[in-house]
Amino acid sequence: MSRAAVAREVKLIAIGNSQGIRLPKVLLRKYGWSGSLILEEREDRIVLHGKEGDKLSWEDTYRAMARENEDWSDLDSTVADGLD
Repeated sequence: MSRAAVAREVKLIAIGNSQGIRLPKVLLRKYGWSGSLILEEREDRIVLHGKEGDKLSWEDTYRAMARENEDWSDLDSTVADGLD
């Protein structure tokens, strides 16, 4: 099941002789990011992600999902759709 993309506008800010972006605190907490990130340049986009060792445990994933307060009330009918 893929998750719909969420777009956020961020502004470039001066950081010394460079430019950067500020990431909202809610995103840093959601993904458990701190310190440094991996920036992956692809043909048509830039992807940020934590280091390989920074993956969430199943327990952390469950807690993050619970904080989202998603409505799963139609899951049973969707899972059983077309199955006998």
